[in-house]
Amino acid sequence: MNETGEILVVGLGPGPDRWRTPEVEAALERATDLVGYEPYLARCPERPGQARHGSDNRVELERARLAIDLARAGRIVAVVSGGDPGVFAMAAAVVEAVEADEAARDLSVTIMPGVSAMQAAAARLGAPLGHDFCAISLSDNLKPWALVEKRLRAAADGDFVIALYNPASKARPTRIFEAFDLLRSLKAGSTPVAFARAVGRPDERIVVTTLAEADPSIVDMATMVIIGSSESRLIDRPGGLPWILSPRQARGGAA
Repeated sequence: MNETGEILVVGLGPGPDRWRTPEVEAALERATDLVGYEPYLARCPERPGQARHGSDNRVELERARLAIDLARAGRIVAVVSGGDPGVFAMAAAVVEAVEADEAARDLSVTIMPGVSAMQAAAARLGAPLGHDFCAISLSDNLKPWALVEKRLRAAADGDFVIALYNPASKARPTRIFEAFDLLRSLKAGSTPVAFARAVGRPDERIVVTTLAEADPSIVDMATMVIIGSSESRLIDRPGGLPWILSPRQARGGAA
């Protein structure tokens, strides 16, 4: 084992500090350096002597390579993600960077689980992920849109509950509309849909609707979109938002 340093890949969770695991809290306290997307680093407590290396959101591999260089120099590096680092986040970039740099494979690398955005949204919504589900990123920055469409079709054909990450951005304002147009051609209009924005933060907003009535224009990058299966159903709750239930026992209905 190379003793020159460590890489700790951590997830902050999607919302308040109380959703951060004790393991991650300890890692953030122990780290000499924090590496991550600037808005995520802003959520980490300031500590005397701790260096911060913030960057833009499209340079994941560069961040991972920087973490490797810092660890080689004897630093304890926390690579910071939101949510869970293994879900569309920095764990993949770190592992890819280590794969490409064989000399880095003896570095100590620990990937720590966190609360994912879809888990946080699901907790607000009842039990939308109670049966088989999948997660798909609508970002076509790192893959062609045709592949996104192929996966949406496959998810609808398999009758999965679908959690959509990265649904819209200033650079990709139309993809969420294209995704909904496609899914409306494949799934019943009564399928439950939830838009869960900024869950756990002061500006949290949750809309529960159906596929036919959903308005994708309200979606941004802080929104988790959950689209039910043919088994999913809405449960009215007096004085509150409906729950979405995807029951554990599936009847095998068509999408």
